[in-house]
Amino acid sequence: MSSVTSDSWKGLRQFTTARIALGHTGHSLPTDVLLAFQADHAQARDAVYSALNAQQLSEDLQQFVPGILLTSQAQNRQQYLQRPDWGRKLSAVSKQKLIAQNTTENDLSIVIADGLSACAINQHVVPVLSLLIPVLVDKGWTLAPVCIVEQGRVAIADEIGFLQKSRTTLILIGERPGLSSPDSMGAYLTFQPKPGLTDESRNCISNIRPAGLHYPLAAEKIYYLLNQMKIKQISGVNLKDEMELSEGKLLD
Repeated sequence: MSSVTSDSWKGLRQFTTARIALGHTGHSLPTDVLLAFQADHAQARDAVYSALNAQQLSEDLQQFVPGILLTSQAQNRQQYLQRPDWGRKLSAVSKQKLIAQNTTENDLSIVIADGLSACAINQHVVPVLSLLIPVLVDKGWTLAPVCIVEQGRVAIADEIGFLQKSRTTLILIGERPGLSSPDSMGAYLTFQPKPGLTDESRNCISNIRPAGLHYPLAAEKIYYLLNQMKIKQISGVNLKDEMELSEGKLLD
């Protein structure tokens, strides 16, 4: 006979991955629930320390647009976690590499960064860009070479977009892992990027993954926001997301 006392509202668990109505054994959690929590916590920690497969990503995206491998000023994971400001700036070598490219003016700079979950980027960035880039090219958007950044944070896209002379930037980055979502990817979009911008200048799309915002709908929403930026010449808090949800079919 089980010693676990169930919660009367455990039926709600079918609607969420949140830890609700777990039951109890005396004053403690049931053993299986505790073990599941420890396993999810370990997955979240692993995600933070996962490594970006930069070379493979560059090769996978080569069919769409050339890639450039860059690094931030954080030289390793420990520095990345202890000095967030270093993750927001390019290393001196990477900055010179971009300047030497002397990219011509273009519509969009796409940046890929590990953020706090490189495994999210390794899994999701190619499927999303495989949907998005062909549509952008078909619509006449000019693209700068894709920049793949190790130890990068969101604001590093401002510096990259500025150096690449881009009118807008899109950075795809691993989000802070949750206990039920170690593989969540975020997208941040900015009009007229330049160093020194703050979060109010960006639009954000979160939780991109098969168990969250699936690839076709994520690509569609990114395209919608980029197009609105191009038309209205604004981004961030000044640009509202008024796209009606669809079944994830890219706009005609």
